[in-house]
Amino acid sequence: MSSGGAPPRLGRSDSERSADGGAPPAQPDSTPAVPEAADATAASVAASRVGRLLLQRLRKSQSTTVLYGEPEGAVEQLSLQDGGAGIFPQLESGSQRLIVVANRLPVSAYKDRSGRWQLQVSAGGLVSALMGVGNFQTKWIGWPGVYIEAGPERDELTAALHSEGYSPVYLDQKTCDLHYNGFCNSVLWQLFHYVPLNIDSKLSETRMLQFQWGAHQLANKIFAEVVLQHYQDGDIVWVQDYHLMLLPAILKEHKPRMKVGFFLHTPFPSSEIYRTLPVREELLRSVLKADLIGFHTYDYARHFVSACTRILGLEGTPSGVEDNGSLTRVAAFPIGIDPDRFTEALEMPEVKANIAQLLNRYAGRKVMLGVDRLDMIKGIPQKLLAFEKFLEEHPEWRDKVLLVQIAVPSRTDVPEYQRLRSMVHEVVGRINGQYGTLTHVPIYHLDRQLSFNELVALYAITDVALVTSLRDGMNLVSYEYVACQRDNAGVLILSEFAGAAQSLGAGAILVNPWNINDLSQAIEYALMMNDHERRERHRQNYMHVTIHTAQTWADTFISELNDTHVEAELRTKNIPPALDLEAVVGCYKRSRRRLLVLGYNATLTTAVEAPRQPKKHFDQIQALTRVNPAAYSCLAALSQNPRVDVVVISGGEKQRLIEVFGDLHIWLAAENGAVVRPPGSQDWQTLMDAGSGDWKESVQLVFEYFCERTPRSFVEQRGTSLVWNYKYADVEFGRIQARDLLQHLLTGPISNAPVDIVRGSKSVEVRPVGVSKGASMERILQYMAASGASGGPGAGLPSTDFVFVGGHFLPSTDFVFVGGHFLARDENVFTLFEGQEPGAGGSGAAGSPQADTLLSTLFAQDLEEMPTAITPGRTRSLSSSSPNLAALPEGQPAPPVALALAAATAAAQQQAAAVQQQVQQQQAAVQQQVQQQQAQQQQQHFGRRAGLPDNGRQQTGASALPPLPPPGRNGGGQQQQADGLPFKVPPKYLFTCTVGRSMASKASYSLSGSMEVAQLLHKMALADGIPTSQLHLPGMSTSASFDDLLQSLMMAEGSMSTSL
Repeated sequence: MSSGGAPPRLGRSDSERSADGGAPPAQPDSTPAVPEAADATAASVAASRVGRLLLQRLRKSQSTTVLYGEPEGAVEQLSLQDGGAGIFPQLESGSQRLIVVANRLPVSAYKDRSGRWQLQVSAGGLVSALMGVGNFQTKWIGWPGVYIEAGPERDELTAALHSEGYSPVYLDQKTCDLHYNGFCNSVLWQLFHYVPLNIDSKLSETRMLQFQWGAHQLANKIFAEVVLQHYQDGDIVWVQDYHLMLLPAILKEHKPRMKVGFFLHTPFPSSEIYRTLPVREELLRSVLKADLIGFHTYDYARHFVSACTRILGLEGTPSGVEDNGSLTRVAAFPIGIDPDRFTEALEMPEVKANIAQLLNRYAGRKVMLGVDRLDMIKGIPQKLLAFEKFLEEHPEWRDKVLLVQIAVPSRTDVPEYQRLRSMVHEVVGRINGQYGTLTHVPIYHLDRQLSFNELVALYAITDVALVTSLRDGMNLVSYEYVACQRDNAGVLILSEFAGAAQSLGAGAILVNPWNINDLSQAIEYALMMNDHERRERHRQNYMHVTIHTAQTWADTFISELNDTHVEAELRTKNIPPALDLEAVVGCYKRSRRRLLVLGYNATLTTAVEAPRQPKKHFDQIQALTRVNPAAYSCLAALSQNPRVDVVVISGGEKQRLIEVFGDLHIWLAAENGAVVRPPGSQDWQTLMDAGSGDWKESVQLVFEYFCERTPRSFVEQRGTSLVWNYKYADVEFGRIQARDLLQHLLTGPISNAPVDIVRGSKSVEVRPVGVSKGASMERILQYMAASGASGGPGAGLPSTDFVFVGGHFLPSTDFVFVGGHFLARDENVFTLFEGQEPGAGGSGAAGSPQADTLLSTLFAQDLEEMPTAITPGRTRSLSSSSPNLAALPEGQPAPPVALALAAATAAAQQQAAAVQQQVQQQQAAVQQQVQQQQAQQQQQHFGRRAGLPDNGRQQTGASALPPLPPPGRNGGGQQQQADGLPFKVPPKYLFTCTVGRSMASKASYSLSGSMEVAQLLHKMALADGIPTSQLHLPGMSTSASFDDLLQSLMMAEGSMSTSL
């Protein structure tokens, strides 16, 4: 694909300068290698990137001493710093392979007179860029441009291509036509250049789009098969242009660790234009699987990020697009040309002869030049009309200036292009007829392509170049013109809608081609410009063209791709590994008493679009989120086992949990665990003291004010908290409003209220100090202990399943599984079971009152330096007399706080050691007593179990439950002794698991989503001996396997965003 312009037709001439699909760049001389040390930090990677760019600049300065003046030894001195390594690590030449995947190979195949296949390299900036990179063993993969049936002839062509490092992708003619001429050129290319999609007048036309989309998918799969055949571990794969937007996802599906870069050589439209594409989500999600996505300009990159934000609901960051912790880097990489090719051509005798001939032919007249494909987005009619207006208003110039317009034919079989050609010919004829003479015509129009030498000579004698593209990816004609104007210093008139305007805007005259008057005045200004200004403008443009070459573009992209991959490795180093389901089930079988703690959103819920219904927007899909039926079926079966305790904890309202799980014999905790409903009870118990709630009225007024300012936002009134939710609002506007709302809350009337402010992905919640899932889980465990000691849900088991704690026999839970999609501040539920204090802020570190006071003081001093958008997770609640919430931004360390946390952790470890020693002594003392009472207890428990209804579960009412200990304001306060919990901490088998979050977590393992949670629950149910027939859903055949159920739900969940 050319860097802009219309999509060229298949089988075009070899000299056409637009490289179809482009070729990939290679790695720079100083690409940072993957750090050998396991504790390498992201800061070192950032330093290596900056250092690499500085070194690259110095290297370029030595080759262009006219533009810079650094001493020759500067590069060597810089390279030798730190022993020549560290900041500027070098790759061994040829140590990596670069696989360039483009729609077309950079060569054209033809047969010579003897019938043997010959290859001719196509001309173009992309080809020159990637063929000039010497750091890699480059392999090209693409369509060879000819249709050949399988047989000896194709084998001969394949062998000829392989000998030169090319791997062909063969497509049949029908697939290629629907894929390339159909979907790519008629749909994607037009839309990316702001040409609206065709309005279908017949149903058959809409079906044709479906056929084209199917062929496009098939073509990308065929390309992927060839890439995977040649891929080796460590290779870099660079995918080029819009023809292969589906390829990154296919490759990553087979090779998740593959380095994949994607570059788009056309503009990327505004999200309002792109969202008209019927398959908008599929293309965006596929491209986002690449590690690095490149565009020519920042505007195109910004439009892409905006499309991902508004269409997919993902998080746009300055670095790229973040999808639930997984970051795809998006950046601008302006392409260049090979200027040496043009400057060397100026010294050729043939070119010098052409220059002399043209100067003699056009003597006494100013020469203006336009070189374009005959395409609707090139603005040729606008250029001609502006020139006509100039001649009309300035008759003195009619015999002193001429315009040479080269219009290379393109897509001559398309009616729209045929009409454009007729229009251009009509305008040229009218101008020449009105302002021409017997010896002179103002416009020289050519409907053909010039040879390279002819074009270089024409560039060299041109005084003013006119580039009036209505929309162009980059337009390298402007670069080529500047490269050939080393001596003449001509003037460049450049459309502001061409990508080159952001690179050459300092020296060019930028114009709006739709404004004929301004374009005409720009022509006058260029012709009348004085020599000093011309040369100064040209100097700036020539500096850019000679420094930012095609090879530099290729080097930079590949180097950034390597850096991005290294950063991704560092970023994922702390991400918990995937949970081994079989290992968990094995421990589950060996355990005697089990506790399952599960989150609700994105853990037990899924978003499944109903079949045969219109495709829904991402916020509508989230609105239809429901409990995963497979997980519910397994939970219902597990809840009947008296050896299994299940706790479902949610941040939502209790009514929602009652509607879903009200019939199950499990523990339900709503509002982040502030209220709990024990098994078999219909009443909710309050675990966390909400205080007086005087702050609610003020917060309610602020939330309602922002609801009026933010369409489709709403307020959730919960028992202990208030939530402002903007998940249905415009994504970008909602985030701006959320930052403003945080400022109002932090500086408003509740600044001293005993509350925490928690910012979720698309919500802002105000809750009492100390309310978190970890703190509430600690209270639930105490409640379970009291319940078991009084003959509650823990009763009914053999005495061998009990331990003597606190004067009571309690169930000996030796298997604990904790899984959920929690905010960072709520991940203290993971650390709780490891013996750490949950804490109000979820730090997981135990602390003494002295440490709490120190932390409060430190955070109070840093409040003024806090960002307006508070990051939940790294928080520590203050006393009620102090400001409400202090949070450190992610990735910003606070050394004094770290010291305080370390001191608090050390104190906690000492206290835990003392507690463990005390427990060991107590166990030894009561062991003999347990043996004496074993027979009596065993008989009693077996008798009680025999009379239990509901499959062995004892039904208890609210009155049968023991009273809960008085709730604390700080969610637990000091580290609880072991005799306050129904099992020792940590238990024998402990699995903490974050669900659906590709980011660092306090959990030890990770699961991808609710389907994997359902699979784990299913395996546990089978381990309990529950027959598969009891796991089917209403409406499903009892003979249907669980795998059938998973298959029916997996497809939809794979396309939903787990960030609910």
